[in-house]
Amino acid sequence: MNTSPTPVPGLRERKKAQTRRRIQEHALRLFLARGYQNTTVEEIAAAAGVSHMTFFRYFPTKESVVESDDYDPLIARLIQERPPHESDLTALREALLQGLEEVYEAGREALLARTRLILETPALRARTWDNQYATQRLFAQALEAREPGRSELSRRVIAAAALAAVTTALATWVDSDGARDLPDLVEEAFGALCPSRAQT
Repeated sequence: MNTSPTPVPGLRERKKAQTRRRIQEHALRLFLARGYQNTTVEEIAAAAGVSHMTFFRYFPTKESVVESDDYDPLIARLIQERPPHESDLTALREALLQGLEEVYEAGREALLARTRLILETPALRARTWDNQYATQRLFAQALEAREPGRSELSRRVIAAAALAAVTTALATWVDSDGARDLPDLVEEAFGALCPSRAQT
C-alpha cells in the first residue's frame, strides 16, 4: 500500500481549482434554472465572472462542465491501495464506496443535480458510453497495477460490471429524487453482483 503523503497543492493550483469549481457551480445552477440546451457558454462564463476563453481553458466543451470531476483518478488511486488479499471485485467495491463517501459528504446535492442532468439530457446521456469506456479502462489498469499478470479481459469485465452496478444505483437514486441513501444503493447493487459477498 502506498502510504506516502499527498503533496499539498500550491496557491496557484488552489486558485485554479476554485475557479474550476465556481464555473461548474454556476453552470449547474443555470442548467437547472433555464435548461441545458437554453444555457450558453457565454452565460455560464459571465455568471462565474470569467471570460468565455477562460471557460474553455478549464472545460473543452459545454458538456464537459457537467461530466468532468476528479472522481475517476481518486477511485483509481484507491483501487491500487486496497489490500492484496482482496479480490478485484471487492477492491473495486471498497474503493468506489470510499471515494463516493468523500464526494457524497462534500456535495450530495450537486452530485444529485449533475446525475439527473446527465440522465435526462439526451446530449449528455449519449456521451455516457464513451465516458464509461474510458473509466472502465482506467479502473482495469488500476487493478493491473495492484496485482500484475491477470487477464486484461477479466479485469475489464470486472471493471465494467462494477461500473454497471454504480450507474444503476445512481439512476435509482435519481428516480427516488435523492430520498434513498446512495451508498446503501451502491452496496445493494454490488450485492446483486455477488450475493454471497464472499469476494475477499
